[in-house]
Amino acid sequence: MDNVNLTDHFLIAMPALEDPYFSNALVYICEHNENGALGIIVNRPIDLNLAGLFEKIDIKLEWDNLAQLPVYFGGPVQLDRGFVLHRPLGGWQSTLSINEEVGLTSSRDVLAAVATTGQPAEIIVTLGYSGWDAGQLENELAQNSWLTVPAKAGILFDLPPEERLPAAMQNLGISFTQLSDVAGHA
Repeated sequence: MDNVNLTDHFLIAMPALEDPYFSNALVYICEHNENGALGIIVNRPIDLNLAGLFEKIDIKLEWDNLAQLPVYFGGPVQLDRGFVLHRPLGGWQSTLSINEEVGLTSSRDVLAAVATTGQPAEIIVTLGYSGWDAGQLENELAQNSWLTVPAKAGILFDLPPEERLPAAMQNLGISFTQLSDVAGHA
């Protein structure tokens, strides 16, 4: 499992994963390499929308159709920092290119563009991210804490948050009712 690269994959928390941050979480892995992994939880909206966030950071949102978009809990790391998962990729100051069409940006310029032009229109805005040190995610996978499945942009950007986890599970051909909270090893 040393050479596995889960960039652009979903992690699905197994029922036995007792960490409250990740219980029933769908995590989109934005980067995975020998130094560790970075992802964002994409199915946990918080009690804050874009209008409220933009007001807090003193950016005027000129696109009313985006005002009610939820802000998400992206993970327990750097909860005071925003991250924008978006399609298309664009050319922002601090963007991690995940694939040819999806990027993760942590610089304010992407939020300013959303506020004034409404672009990129396909966005998931999070506070915080999920991070793993070198070998940590691989160890959690070996402990049966996560299922993995290649990600689909349609699940991220076309479905409401409560439908994303079941849709990712469906890509595996299973549902949560089929999962056990007791892991076995052959």
